[in-house]
Amino acid sequence: MCGVFGIRSEGRDVSRLAYFGLFALQHRGQESAGIAVSDGGRLTVVRDMGLVAQVFNEEQLQALPGEVAIGHTRYSTTGANRWANAQPLVHHGRTRTVALGHNGNLVNVEELRAELLGDGVALASGSDSEIIAALIARDPAPLVEAVAHAMGRLEGAYSVTAVSEDTLVAFRDPFGFRPLTIGRIGGEDWVVASETCALDLIGAEVVRDVRPGEIVWVDADNLQAAQALPAGRNALCIFEHVYLARPDSRVGGVEVHGARVRMGERLAREAPVEADLVIGVPDSGTPAAIGFSKASGIPFNEGLIKNRYVAR
Repeated sequence: MCGVFGIRSEGRDVSRLAYFGLFALQHRGQESAGIAVSDGGRLTVVRDMGLVAQVFNEEQLQALPGEVAIGHTRYSTTGANRWANAQPLVHHGRTRTVALGHNGNLVNVEELRAELLGDGVALASGSDSEIIAALIARDPAPLVEAVAHAMGRLEGAYSVTAVSEDTLVAFRDPFGFRPLTIGRIGGEDWVVASETCALDLIGAEVVRDVRPGEIVWVDADNLQAAQALPAGRNALCIFEHVYLARPDSRVGGVEVHGARVRMGERLAREAPVEADLVIGVPDSGTPAAIGFSKASGIPFNEGLIKNRYVAR
């Protein structure tokens, strides 16, 4: 899972917008949260264990001025659930400093880690995300080229927001395993987020998805994009529509709630049953149960109630 967010704006409160963006993406990770802000190239990061509202308060947000902000909510898959692996991670390399948030899993981590350690690069966490930041931070090429070089070395799933040199960067693996969407506020400021629900909350218009294998970057000269790697077959994880994504998001251009209802309708046709009631397991299973009921004619009702006050 994990949720990533990024924004660049000369006039808006980017840390506050990042906070609300992460609040909308809280369902993608409840273990830790963080925001990194660049103020004229000077990076400041606040990250800690816990939910977004537990990590940040008004005083902290006011202490995070800048033009670029990225944020992350973490659900651990690689690396232990501890503070050192909370994101955004910051890596100080020979060429540049990079703050980075990553959703996905790399499958060639050990090979890359051994290479970096052999080259004298110090790694502070057990996360595969730091490998990405380290590859970019040590590369002597210009920032966008360094990102493209790193993408060429990575194997696996990655949707990433990063900030370096006062530039917001977002990129996605060539198969598009994990979602990443571009939005715009007021026709002038660019935003990227894991899901469209984060753009909705901050009043951003959805523009398009980051394409598989694409780099998008936003600096003082506006948004630019380049195809760093050839796109592979479309391999967006089906579990986004089944479970991970929020029902009001559009993932891959498809509204999640509607997709779940249609899955239930399809299931009723493929696996018909004799039953008195259709009962969903809240919350992601409820739309599918409604669809099953609609297609089968079996009444839908609630049988399981989720406690809203105990998190997961």
